[in-house]
Amino acid sequence: MKKRFMLASALIIGSMLLLSACGGNSGGAAPAGDKEVKPEEKPTELTVAFPIFGAVPKDLSLVQDSINQIAQKKINATVKLTPISFGNWDQQINLMLSSSEKLDLMYVGGNNYSSYVSKGQIVALSKLLEQHGQGIAKAMDSSYLNAAKIAGSIYAIPTIRDFAAYNGLTMRKDLVDKYQIDVSKIRTLDDVEATLKTIKEKEPNVTPLIPGNIGRTILDSYRTFDMLGDSLGVLPNFDNNLKVVNLYETEEYAQFTKKMRNWYTSGLILKDAATNKTSQFDLIKSNRGFAYFSNMKPGFEQQESKSSGVPVVTANLLQPVSTTTNVTGVMWGIPINSKTPEKAMDFLNLMYSDKDIVNLFDWGVEGKHYVKSGDVIDYPQGVDTKSSGYNPNTGWLFGNQFLSYVFKGDDPKIWEKMDQFNKSALKSKALGFTFDANPVKAEYAAVTNVVTQYKLPLETGSVDPEKVLPEFISKLKSAGIDKIITEKQKQLDEWAKSSK
Repeated sequence: MKKRFMLASALIIGSMLLLSACGGNSGGAAPAGDKEVKPEEKPTELTVAFPIFGAVPKDLSLVQDSINQIAQKKINATVKLTPISFGNWDQQINLMLSSSEKLDLMYVGGNNYSSYVSKGQIVALSKLLEQHGQGIAKAMDSSYLNAAKIAGSIYAIPTIRDFAAYNGLTMRKDLVDKYQIDVSKIRTLDDVEATLKTIKEKEPNVTPLIPGNIGRTILDSYRTFDMLGDSLGVLPNFDNNLKVVNLYETEEYAQFTKKMRNWYTSGLILKDAATNKTSQFDLIKSNRGFAYFSNMKPGFEQQESKSSGVPVVTANLLQPVSTTTNVTGVMWGIPINSKTPEKAMDFLNLMYSDKDIVNLFDWGVEGKHYVKSGDVIDYPQGVDTKSSGYNPNTGWLFGNQFLSYVFKGDDPKIWEKMDQFNKSALKSKALGFTFDANPVKAEYAAVTNVVTQYKLPLETGSVDPEKVLPEFISKLKSAGIDKIITEKQKQLDEWAKSSK
């Protein structure tokens, strides 16, 4: 994702807090469920852990102080922000959870969600939501909130952001303009192929198609199926009467890998696509690549142009769809380690309902890290992306992104458009279903290892599917994929029956 009483006493303390506030915060609406602080209450310190996608911002402590001035006034709590490198997230957070280390709020990724629940590492939130999360319930469409249910209970809250995605092609605008490519006419894979061939012919030193990210395949951004969390048993056309099938045995998969192989052997795809360790942004910026497949949303062109420093345009290939994976990819939960889950939920509620809290997380301290004109912000004079002491570019990570200020140059109506985008997206028939792999964990581990071996080469055209795909399918069956699909079908049927 490129950029934290007695009446007299209350009056005195409130005045002191306001005078010491950094950046003039506390303009956001107080969330439903704010508690009146009693004289004998001491502030509760909450440890809040989240992934960081680069160096820890040098001004994180300033952001934390400003957040605490608001949180202490509103819920009598302070936070200790605990960033963990994304590359070490799983290892570090598992150590914290298993050691019973103090931890009150944590990021929950969709790939780990069911595992945390099955191990009893995060708490059920339904009662806490009812009593302390009124701001969350008010801010979020119930269908998306309920998509986080496992066995009828909510254990983590999705952040409010794009809950859907449409797949398409992202291209360098300079070359699109230079060769007068009509983006509006790129609607199918055949249209994409014709465009790539134009670049191959006209720009022999530029690779027409590059991976959409390190370790990403073409199919990862061109899905006509609900992957049901992991692609080990999928739902074709996001419906299929809720019948789960083995993706890798379908005719559609065979034809897709065959087409990718043709593109690869024709020189349309990066030669080391299966082993590439260079980001799409660096490949574009260094003039080595022209286009890549993407999971897109409103404002995506501006986002990608900023990340690479090269203007891009996009062609939409598939309609917007919302699946459980889209919704539950980024969430927040309360670990079993927390001794004060009610207070943790109070703070989580602020992350979804208090505009000042959200923008401290997203942009830092007003006047120091940004200046504001209405709800549009920019860097202060003399400050830029590199020199700013707080520039995480992870607004999608912290609660309610729809409360975030819009950065200068971005669409001022981006959050209105994103909200409409979410509401208009096709919802998968399995939206809200989360697979629990525990009953087949041995097979799951074995099959995952097989997929890791074959997926990237096949889905980037790097190997011949005529020879390799049958071998892949055979190894999947030997590893137990049929048992996984049977279990997933059973759980999906039970979910459908219980959710009606």
